[in-house]
Amino acid sequence: MHPSHAIRGRTTQLLSGRRIVIGISGSIAAIEVPKIVRELIRHGADVRAVMSPESTKILTPETVEFATGHPPVTRLTGNVEHVTLLGPGEGRADLYLIAPATANTISKIAYGIDDTPVTSCASVALGGRVPMLIAPAMHSHMGLNPAVVENLEKLRSWGVGVIPTQSVEGEEKIAAPDDVAAAVLHRLAQGPWVGRRVIVIGGAAREQIDAVRSVTNDSSGASAVAIAVQAYYRGAEVELWAGSMEVPVPGWFPASRWRGVESLLDLARRRRVDLAASAAVIVPAALSDYVLPKRGGKISSRDEPTLTLTLQRAPKVLPTLRRYAPAPTRLVAFKLEAGADEAALEAEGRRLAAETGADWVVANDVATMGSPETNALVLPGDGSRRWIRGPKREFAGKLLDDLGRELGNLVAAAMPPSRPRRRSPPLRRRRPH
Repeated sequence: MHPSHAIRGRTTQLLSGRRIVIGISGSIAAIEVPKIVRELIRHGADVRAVMSPESTKILTPETVEFATGHPPVTRLTGNVEHVTLLGPGEGRADLYLIAPATANTISKIAYGIDDTPVTSCASVALGGRVPMLIAPAMHSHMGLNPAVVENLEKLRSWGVGVIPTQSVEGEEKIAAPDDVAAAVLHRLAQGPWVGRRVIVIGGAAREQIDAVRSVTNDSSGASAVAIAVQAYYRGAEVELWAGSMEVPVPGWFPASRWRGVESLLDLARRRRVDLAASAAVIVPAALSDYVLPKRGGKISSRDEPTLTLTLQRAPKVLPTLRRYAPAPTRLVAFKLEAGADEAALEAEGRRLAAETGADWVVANDVATMGSPETNALVLPGDGSRRWIRGPKREFAGKLLDDLGRELGNLVAAAMPPSRPRRRSPPLRRRRPH
């Protein structure tokens, strides 16, 4: 068995059964291609490669064959490889990805020049409306060249997706492998989340003691990031509202920052239109139950050898979110308990749903805070219950798939019933003259 088969679908199955052609042009960034290919395979994709002559001076065809499990196309022959891979008919690729895409290759494609396997495949893909993404890589001054800027805009106007570069040490370096994979997943996504707005609210609340000190909790924000990432993979238009986070937030979707409960409520007030337009508002945030009276400046430890803090009950966020995002938006609340048995966990989850108007409640134990694993009792609004256990990435995917089925059913129920087709009257045969 080829080594590529051993990792296929190890991360997700979202690209299972999808064929991706990767075009490799002559940038030093071509050395990142094996990592990109393997990342796509880990999501289940079948990857084939085409190479420009210049790219073979940087990356050997044998290396690409090892990465993909298939010999790359290095020149076009009588087998018309560009048409076989991206033209009409059985086996046609689902997406054409050029990574790295040099300034030279970008400009050639913009002007319809086909002089390498990479540009010829682009011509067939554009003509046949095969989804296409490019991951540019070039020196920053080349990226600022008005001709290159204009050519990129031309490709965008044709529906070509451009994966943002990483600006490092004066270079516009190719996006990281997981960034490229995320762009491919988002572009090829199918199902109920495609094009729907999703707001994920996560992280820990920080309530100010003074200008430099705060009271917080142990939430890392990992669940929120996992949910936002998996929603993006499934084609959603995602925004993360992030409190205090201990995990990195990808740059694929916008993030709005909040600090404490009051700042989150202020953000919700300012963004109430976006909340109402969302298909789902998912709230794994660790929100404060208590806040402190506002105090300016910094408390002097020299003047205050002891310090007593008086906590006040915090305003509740979930009822406000429900008011700003009424049905059919699905509001998903999270309930954290310490040491509760299964019956108590469910009872607290049901109580939270009744008090806040949440459609779904995810109830879990405090042991999940900061842990890579989640063990959660999911309580949908229909009265059912199910456990989702496993790594947070898998938990997030399963939660979204379950919630997506409900969204799909809501859309189907809202559609007007189809009218029965009228049967055409039988054709009358003409009598011969």
